[in-house]
Amino acid sequence: MPRVVAPGRSAPSPVPPPTVLTRPDDEPTAATLLAAAVEVMAVNGYHGSSVRDIASAAGTSPAVLYHHYASKQGLLVTLCDRSLDLLLHATEDALDDAGHEPAARLDAIVGAHVRFHMDSQRESLIGNSELRALEPAGRALVIAKRDAQQRLFDRVVRDGTREGVFTTAHPRDAARFVVTACTGVATWYRPGGALHPEQVVARHRAIALDAVGHRR
Repeated sequence: MPRVVAPGRSAPSPVPPPTVLTRPDDEPTAATLLAAAVEVMAVNGYHGSSVRDIASAAGTSPAVLYHHYASKQGLLVTLCDRSLDLLLHATEDALDDAGHEPAARLDAIVGAHVRFHMDSQRESLIGNSELRALEPAGRALVIAKRDAQQRLFDRVVRDGTREGVFTTAHPRDAARFVVTACTGVATWYRPGGALHPEQVVARHRAIALDAVGHRR
């Protein structure tokens, strides 16, 4: 239903859904613009979203957007960069708490990766689908952080094979397979669907251990 506005009052500005990408120290309008960019790009894609679309979703104007971000490209870089920072921090924290046993370490980082892609589904989809839309400098930044995330998995699987706990003959390929499968959760997971989030995590942990040839 359309919102009814009392006589003599202006229509309330739209409020985009919150995003995990905003930070407590963000300037409020900049934070709202970032949340609007997530909402609009998640629906229309980067190329299908105009500066005017994003500004309108934030309840402001293109001129205000340009005051906070150099361009739509700048918004996309910020979105992708912050998303990967959150993923890296979550994965590193999980690894720090996991102890030294290889299977427990793999369980921990798979859980962190899968949960992030369920909890930050819109942000994850944009970051993974719009990599080609990034200009060279932004793409290099994002790829460097994606590679850092992959190296966490590479190291865990490599260490497990060296200890004889994982038996795969192809540890690097197995690690890449696990990351790809965990990332793919963002494309199909539906809140309130047949699987509870922790069931999704448990299944991906089991699949990851199978992929690396875990010797139980």
